[in-house]
Amino acid sequence: MGGETAGIPAEEYLCTRIRRAEQVLTAHHEAVLRGYGLTMTQYTVLLTLSREGGMSGAQLARACGVTQQTMAPVLTGLQNKELVVRNASPVHAKVLVASLTEQGEALLNRAYEEVIVLERALTDAFSPAEHSALVELLERATTVLADQTRRAQEDRA
Repeated sequence: MGGETAGIPAEEYLCTRIRRAEQVLTAHHEAVLRGYGLTMTQYTVLLTLSREGGMSGAQLARACGVTQQTMAPVLTGLQNKELVVRNASPVHAKVLVASLTEQGEALLNRAYEEVIVLERALTDAFSPAEHSALVELLERATTVLADQTRRAQEDRA
């Protein structure tokens, strides 16, 4: 197997470029969030709870793209830091619903103000038409990636 696939030089592979962009984005967010004592997953949980309100661990795991086994210690850590509280669900007594505390909301707001700087810089790097086109292209790429992943999982099942 050579350095090219279907006539595309390796340095132009879309998957490679998408992965590189994702790695740089993640590294930036992790560096910013470290200053607030948060991991990316913890930040995502706080952001999700801020937007959606109270959620179970299973709901948060799905929303954050992690397993329930990964989410459990994340929620415990956030609860220990008094950033979230967990109370019994009014619908299912065995289910705990996580909600932001005032302290969690305040920390999220401070972290968000720093995280959003990168979003603004990216937006400013493109004209409005380029920004719209990039968003559309990334959505299309995400759909293809998700479809291919689903097919690969079905083929292995």
